[in-house]
Amino acid sequence: MTWLARPVAAALTTFTALLLAACATPGNPAGTGGDGPGAPDPAALADHLAPAADGEVIGQGTVLQGGDAPPAFCLGGVMESYPPQCSGPPIMNWDWDLAGGFDSASGVTWGAYAVTGTWDGATFTRTGVPIPLSLYDAMPFDDPLAGRQGLTAPHELERIQQEVFSGRKGHVLTAGTDRGFVVVTVVYDDGTFQARMDAEYGADVVVVLSALRAYG
Repeated sequence: MTWLARPVAAALTTFTALLLAACATPGNPAGTGGDGPGAPDPAALADHLAPAADGEVIGQGTVLQGGDAPPAFCLGGVMESYPPQCSGPPIMNWDWDLAGGFDSASGVTWGAYAVTGTWDGATFTRTGVPIPLSLYDAMPFDDPLAGRQGLTAPHELERIQQEVFSGRKGHVLTAGTDRGFVVVTVVYDDGTFQARMDAEYGADVVVVLSALRAYG
């Protein structure tokens, strides 16, 4: 099984750039008309964005805040430096005193939690009391590959893995190969990204997992 984890610095740069792109008016950049040569492809732009979630969701990860910057909810990999480094969407309504179980060093505060909240496609807003992961009884997670074996050739899986993990899929956290499939973890998927992967690569080639899951 091989896995790719986006380098932290590159991930932070990519995520910030995508949020800025999402805030711009699609198809009408400054100085051009809606059909001008500088207008972004709506399908390509949509590839970078995670859909909003209906109702509350729950995620497990590291919340990290450096100085006066907004805290980030890191749902992917964390660099094992001291203090650690990671990136992720901003988490609003965060309260370190309420969360507890955190560490601080060199102006950085961090802790690992299960957090319930809402997701608007770009920002996570806390609604519940964070639970330190050391105390969290995780929800059961069904293995989507149980009893399955993919039929795609290994060299093709490697190609697709690299392609899906590239910068054009901005909300991809990890991509790997397992049991004949490309397995991709994204910040949140309501089925839209899975459908996109099926349309692009065929059914039963890419399996999409969502880091944020419906709560309740």
